[in-house]
Amino acid sequence: MRKFFDKMKGGKRCPARAPAIEIFVSWLGGFTGITAIGLLGIWLQFEDSTLIFYIGSLGATAVLVFGIPLSPYAQPRNMIGGQIIAAAVGVAVFQLIPSPVYFSAALAVSLTIALMHLSRMLHPPAGATALIAVIGSDQIHQLGFIYVLSPVLLGAIILLVVALFINNIPSTRRYPQFWW
Repeated sequence: MRKFFDKMKGGKRCPARAPAIEIFVSWLGGFTGITAIGLLGIWLQFEDSTLIFYIGSLGATAVLVFGIPLSPYAQPRNMIGGQIIAAAVGVAVFQLIPSPVYFSAALAVSLTIALMHLSRMLHPPAGATALIAVIGSDQIHQLGFIYVLSPVLLGAIILLVVALFINNIPSTRRYPQFWW
């Protein structure tokens, strides 16, 4: 039992702070990507007050693709595939088992994790995408499977396009590491 709890002590030190250029490029990518998603929502004439294009998991995706672009979880295959799996699973679970919410939410997230593992497309923010499909607003629920395409797929594609440009600005970065 002691060995089990000893694992929780950690053992390594916090990594050093990233160089200033890395911090700036991460900021620029996050700002540009999230702005582009919002502008697309306005351009498609969604009411600005609904902010339907701003799902929290896309913010977390931006942290991965701009903050740690070398991570396997930030690569296009994982980002796009993981988000699609999560959105489809979340919508399906909500439509089949809308309540009790604690059960449908847990089922959507856990199925998403399992399917992402099976497909080798693990993308941590996608867990939130599945959860949002279950616990989201009536506007999200009314989208049904359109949620998979918009805002999820469209938002992920926007972040990918921005990442392809922004992440390759400094000579220290190369994005993506792999496509498929």
